[in-house]
Amino acid sequence: MKGDAELQRDVMDELWWEPSIKAAEIGVAVKDGVVTLSGHVDNFFEKWAAERAVLRVSGVMAVAEELEVRLTASNERTDEDIARSVLDSLEWHTLVPHDRVKVIVEHGRITLEGEVDYQYQKRIADEAVHHLTGVKAVVNRITVKPKVKPAKVKEEIKKALERNALLDAQNIQVEARGDKVILRGSVRSWAERQDAESAAWAAPGVSDVDNRIKMLYD
Repeated sequence: MKGDAELQRDVMDELWWEPSIKAAEIGVAVKDGVVTLSGHVDNFFEKWAAERAVLRVSGVMAVAEELEVRLTASNERTDEDIARSVLDSLEWHTLVPHDRVKVIVEHGRITLEGEVDYQYQKRIADEAVHHLTGVKAVVNRITVKPKVKPAKVKEEIKKALERNALLDAQNIQVEARGDKVILRGSVRSWAERQDAESAAWAAPGVSDVDNRIKMLYD
């Protein structure tokens, strides 16, 4: 397992590698595999991209994200303008049932509410507003409406895991409780852990995934 100093270097290298991030303005601290990001960024998309970049690094167990969004004067927008942009962006994404998503904007903070059939629709709705000018935060309260029985969800997830060439499905256990899925077992990297979780989220009717899969390190 990597030491904190080595992990810190790897995280900083990944932040510098990501072109959408101003790495010089982001502080990185690591303790027992938990990475804390501090400092400020110019927009919410950069904040989101920094978190995603850190999670790509092997050895990262969790991210404590304390980045502050400081908009420049040219990027400041009224809540009304932001709300219009959000509605337009959701409508342009054909995979999102935009007529079932409600939008609230307050002081640059976007809250999404409503009900959809699939987790990917909730995710795409969230990602559709990250890049908009003037956004300081996004809260996604969209819920996924259960459509299938737990046994069917478990069966579909197991099939998805078996189709993934990077995953050893035999080392992953799937438990379905209503619309909630619990994953257990072990994998070799954070990427494999995320792939397993993505397979679970892809099942129709899943609204919560409790990923308890552990990572094994050489």
